[in-house]
Amino acid sequence: MSGSIPFYQKQHRHYDRCYRSKEVESAVSQYQSSSSSYATRSRASASLSASRGLSASYSGLEESRLSPIPKRAKPTYLAMDKENQIIGYVVPIFRGSQEYASGLSDTEEARMKESAGYMARRNLFTSGLEMERTEQTSRKVSMRQSAEHISLSKRIYENEEYHKCMNEDSLMHAPEFVIKPRSHTVWEKQCVRLHCTVSGWPDPRVVWYKNNVTIDPMARPGKYKLQSSYNVHSLEIDRCDFDDTAQYRVSAMNSRGELSTFASVVVKRFKGEVEEALPMPRHGIVSEYGITFETHIVDGFGVSFGREGETMSLGAMVIISPNLARYQPEVQWYRDDVLLQPSKWCQMHWSGDKATLTLTHLNKEDEGLYTLRITTKTKYETYSAYVFVRDADAEVEGAPGAPLDVTCQDANKDYVIVTWKQPAVDGGNSILGYFVDRCEVGTTHWSQCNDTPIKFARFPVTGLVEGRSYTFRVRAVNKSGMSRPSRTSEVVAAMDPADRTRMRGTSAPWTGQIIVTEEEPAEGVVPGRPKELEVTEATKNYVVLSWKPPGERGHEGIMYYVEKCVSGTDSWQRVNTEIPVKSPRYALFDLAEGKAYRFRVRCCNSAGVGEPSEATEATTVVDKLDIPSAPGRVVPTRNTDTSVVVSWEASRNAKELVGYYIEASIVGSNTFEPCNNKPVKATRFVCHGLVTGESYVFRVKALNAAGLSECSQESEAIKVKAAIASPTPPYGISVLECVRDSMVLAWKQPTFIGGADITGYFVDYREVINGVPGKWHEANVKAVSDRAYRVSDLKENRKYQFQVRAANMAGVGIPSLPSETFICEEWTIAVPGPPHDLQVTEVRANTLVLLFKPPVYQGRDPVNGFYVDIKEADAEEEAWRGVNEKAISTNYMKIKILKEGETYVFRVRAQNKAGVGKASEPTEPVLAETKPGTTEIVVDIDDDGVISMNFACSNLTPDSKFVWSKNYKEITDETRITVATSGEKSKAIFNMPAEDDIGIYSCAVTHTNGESSSYTLSAEELKKLLEISHDHKFPIIPLKTELAVELQEKGRVRFWLQAEKISANGKIEYVFNDNTLSQGEKYKMNFNKDTGVIEMIMESLLKEDEGTFTFQLQDGKATNQSSLVLIEEVFKGLQKESEFMCKEWHRKQGPHFVEYLSYEVTPECCVFLKCKVGNIKKETVALWYKDGREVKGDGNLTFTEGVLNMEIAQISKKDAGVYEIVMKDDRGKDTSTLNLTDQGFRDLMNEMFSHIANSSTALKIQSTEEGIRLYSFVSYYNEALQVTWHHKDSAIAFTDRIKSGVVGEQLWLQITEPTEKDKGKYAIEFHDGKGGLKRTVELAGQAFDDAYAEFQRLKAAAIAERNRARVAGGLPDVVTIQELKALNLTCNISGDPVPEVVWLKNEREIVSDDHYIIKFESGKYASFTITTVNTTDSGKYSILVKNKYGTESADFTISVFSPDGKK
Repeated sequence: MSGSIPFYQKQHRHYDRCYRSKEVESAVSQYQSSSSSYATRSRASASLSASRGLSASYSGLEESRLSPIPKRAKPTYLAMDKENQIIGYVVPIFRGSQEYASGLSDTEEARMKESAGYMARRNLFTSGLEMERTEQTSRKVSMRQSAEHISLSKRIYENEEYHKCMNEDSLMHAPEFVIKPRSHTVWEKQCVRLHCTVSGWPDPRVVWYKNNVTIDPMARPGKYKLQSSYNVHSLEIDRCDFDDTAQYRVSAMNSRGELSTFASVVVKRFKGEVEEALPMPRHGIVSEYGITFETHIVDGFGVSFGREGETMSLGAMVIISPNLARYQPEVQWYRDDVLLQPSKWCQMHWSGDKATLTLTHLNKEDEGLYTLRITTKTKYETYSAYVFVRDADAEVEGAPGAPLDVTCQDANKDYVIVTWKQPAVDGGNSILGYFVDRCEVGTTHWSQCNDTPIKFARFPVTGLVEGRSYTFRVRAVNKSGMSRPSRTSEVVAAMDPADRTRMRGTSAPWTGQIIVTEEEPAEGVVPGRPKELEVTEATKNYVVLSWKPPGERGHEGIMYYVEKCVSGTDSWQRVNTEIPVKSPRYALFDLAEGKAYRFRVRCCNSAGVGEPSEATEATTVVDKLDIPSAPGRVVPTRNTDTSVVVSWEASRNAKELVGYYIEASIVGSNTFEPCNNKPVKATRFVCHGLVTGESYVFRVKALNAAGLSECSQESEAIKVKAAIASPTPPYGISVLECVRDSMVLAWKQPTFIGGADITGYFVDYREVINGVPGKWHEANVKAVSDRAYRVSDLKENRKYQFQVRAANMAGVGIPSLPSETFICEEWTIAVPGPPHDLQVTEVRANTLVLLFKPPVYQGRDPVNGFYVDIKEADAEEEAWRGVNEKAISTNYMKIKILKEGETYVFRVRAQNKAGVGKASEPTEPVLAETKPGTTEIVVDIDDDGVISMNFACSNLTPDSKFVWSKNYKEITDETRITVATSGEKSKAIFNMPAEDDIGIYSCAVTHTNGESSSYTLSAEELKKLLEISHDHKFPIIPLKTELAVELQEKGRVRFWLQAEKISANGKIEYVFNDNTLSQGEKYKMNFNKDTGVIEMIMESLLKEDEGTFTFQLQDGKATNQSSLVLIEEVFKGLQKESEFMCKEWHRKQGPHFVEYLSYEVTPECCVFLKCKVGNIKKETVALWYKDGREVKGDGNLTFTEGVLNMEIAQISKKDAGVYEIVMKDDRGKDTSTLNLTDQGFRDLMNEMFSHIANSSTALKIQSTEEGIRLYSFVSYYNEALQVTWHHKDSAIAFTDRIKSGVVGEQLWLQITEPTEKDKGKYAIEFHDGKGGLKRTVELAGQAFDDAYAEFQRLKAAAIAERNRARVAGGLPDVVTIQELKALNLTCNISGDPVPEVVWLKNEREIVSDDHYIIKFESGKYASFTITTVNTTDSGKYSILVKNKYGTESADFTISVFSPDGKK
């Protein structure tokens, strides 16, 4: 068998249990071998370089790969020219997150670094043809030069300080940039460093800006790193992205001034290749020097199963000690030994104590072994588990699964080869082939590349557009339909590989990119012959050619023509006649299968077509890659309860093997399901997700690009069950008692018992002399079953160490780690020793049971009690607290103070009369939770009265056993309890239940995950069980209801009861006054065996039916009876009600009233008389009557509505009376009466008054010219409505000054000429025969003042309006008069005082004279006379009257005409 597995994955529990104890040994051996071999080589290389000059550059990257011990190197940033003059700084493209020491001595390391720095500078700034020699100095010369340099530096410093003190101002100057930062163009995810040198005195303060915004390193920790040292300032940007493209400014400022300079950073993304992952630098303020970290991965992820399209998260808690703030270890995730990088498919997160990997959209490419690796300075820890990804549901039933691992190879200007892996699921029908789709980046349109499906898992795609980027996907097809598309490939650019190399550049270890270009070729040259033409791939569908461009070419680019000829002929035929190809690759299709061809290529450009290349050898068009043969013998072996390790023999002579698919089938089902959906290359695989206890067979298929092999032969059937192995070592060795020559030891059970019960333990001891341990000696030859043992024949006051080994049927396990060193000296303390063998059982969300054994060492007095302590698992030692305040005497305790989801540890202390002794060793952490599927003990009593306790467990293993205990001691004597077990259930039966059986009974299931439960049988519970047992022995038929009576339709009387449980063979006897009744006309009996309802029906009750009715029941040996007594008043009341119901039934046979006549008052104060009728038909007549006289009602009757009503719109006293409605037809009649007289009418009116009161508005204040008015509106007013007005809670006595009234729907109170006495609270009270309703308003204070002021204003306005000057009338609008006539106009004038009168003509006052005579007589009559009218009198005239209250005018027009018709 073959197959290579990474060393850090082999040792995981997931892979195989046989590696579990070798993890540390394997890792250390790997590192020691690589480190020691490299150190030897490095020393030899260094000595050789010192003797004859260093000729090879030292690579820090090579060092980091080989050395496991991290050590920070000192980088050099000085750039020198050929004369070794400093010309600037060299910025490395990144600094690794972890650097490793070389294993050299200090001197040798210094030499290597000096040489490495020189070689880097030479490669940057000198020609590759020039060589420089590095001057080597001896250690003595170097020391002397160093001492002289220190002395000179000291003298210079002292001289500078002296001059500063003498004339400090002369030294001060503004900042100046000696070396300015330079601009950079970098690829995404690279690191970039901007640096500058600044001079100035005092020392300038330097600030960095991004697009004129200050850069704050703390805003994005780890993104920016600012450093300043010896006037050299730098800004480092980690893992650049597009957002880092910006203009950066550095500003230096001191008291003499400020100066700024700029540099640009451009971040580019290249879509032609997969982006290279660069190491992520470690950030944080914590230095690792001098600190040894301990790393533990806890709460890891297990084997996981997902489906395509789902999201899955893997996470693990990481504990690093010491716990340093903001320290971040190196967290790496691997899949199948390949380091994962963040992408759209996987996202990584570190929260400080938890590492999480999120797979955002599962595909089968994500299947594999995932490993979390946590690396610190001193060591690393790993954790692994397998992730399985199943196919998503097919869009078409029976379609195959999607292909996977689509990759692009050999990309050129217009050509790329797409490869993929075949799916494990073919949908039940063989796959006919595959279709390849492509999509140009920036679009969403997918186009199919091949017209017919191809079976080969590799396909050349042609016709690409140079310079554009593409992604590809593949779909499988069978006769049922098409599969879902695969995950898209990475982006690939259609371009010349040489152009891609030039674009990516060549990176030196310490610098940015160096772009290598070729000299411009000459123009007008016909290209030469292509070189090295060969057939790189040949199938029956296509042939792929590749070649190299000629050395001679023209100025512009060249293209190619491909020619073919059948082997054995010399007839060459050009293949691409229309368009020459640009790439030095070409795929030929449509070749005749089985024929042999030769090929050649010509170059062409604008200068012409060149000579053909050398022809290839004859190539036959057939599939050169065969489908692999079936794998050999398949051998399954047990692993865990849900997994099996499957191994097989590799396929023989398989070429280009991609991997294997493993399939499993439950024996007898003949249905195989894939165990893996991603091919595995090893010949050994762990199949997970199997059903415990089922038997499976397995088979394996191999695959390569040509297809899948035939299935291997089926393996032998294997039952899924945990493999039996020797147990792991015990742990927690402690001393329970010590005397002169012996010690009692205790230890804890192994965490893994190997799948079988532990049969015993072996104890070894050794003496420790002066700190040096001696040889191990066996303490017991025969295995001990308890986890405590007395080791004898020891020597007093000597020191000893112990180890323990556990044994099961598979053998003896490896020994535990040596215990602490114990001194064998007799204990003399008065208090007892520690309890031991603590066990936790019956774990629930809030409770658990703690079992323990008493201490071996009792102390001076016997132990008389125990105390239990508890604390959270992650709490400090000071967090221990007691569970019980009073000591318990039992060796068990139920703890009920747990919080769900919390993890706890426990310990026990024993006490005697002398006090409380030493605490026991704590238990392992216990999570307080109720596990799914947890069951409890159920007490059952069968039909014979036998009491038993029952416990069921669905998680049994073949080796599981039910163990019953009383007071947590196993029951071995079956005198009182008999245990019977069948399958997944066990029963403990009480033989003769009595007081001796009182206690706590528990049942635990071995070889499970702690399945256990308990039941407390108290004296009260025992008494209750015995009563139930007696009832089962002497049963009665239980009744849901006792005998009862009810009335049915027509007044029939029904006697009935319901039995809770009675069989079909039950018998019933009906008894009345000790006489058995039988079925007949009077009595009708019925027994429903399904519901247990027993009934007897009588048509009516007669006087002789008064007495006692009894139902007697019998069902096998179970009996019962129930009686009902009907005598005197009870009987008479029932009889009367029966007769009434009989009459009601007869009434309802014709038209009848379902609801009798009643009234309803609407919010609009309309009264409706209504009733509801039933059983009516078209001929039914409804007649309304009032006081015996027929009135018109609602005659529109329908069968569906059945409602009759009559409206009284404005009710008054005349509407009082007795209303009656009669319904009749040929079937009969029914009458309903409503009395609306006296109290009935008053109730109706009061209800209407209540509606009116509720509709009233709030009481408001209104001022009038007479005084102040209070008013409220109602929706409807009825003259019978009674209201009362109140002032200061007293009814108002109305006078001429204070009046009330109603106008429409307004109710008002008028206060004429209000005074101060009228202030106060006013209310209007509506009377409705009940509580009434009041509306109030406060007429006082500002409200009164405002109302009174408004009253005065209105009063004055009214007086002014009555007394103002007015022209009462008498003047015409137009007067037409003949010339020489006389005109007299008179009008009435009113006003007090008497108004002044003025006559106007054309807005000018007229003065009385001979022509115009103006008179005003008696203060009432004004006249205007024109004695002789002439034409000049024509015009507009007005009269204006005025007094102190106002002015008024009246206008008229006079038109004068001459006799001859002229005006």
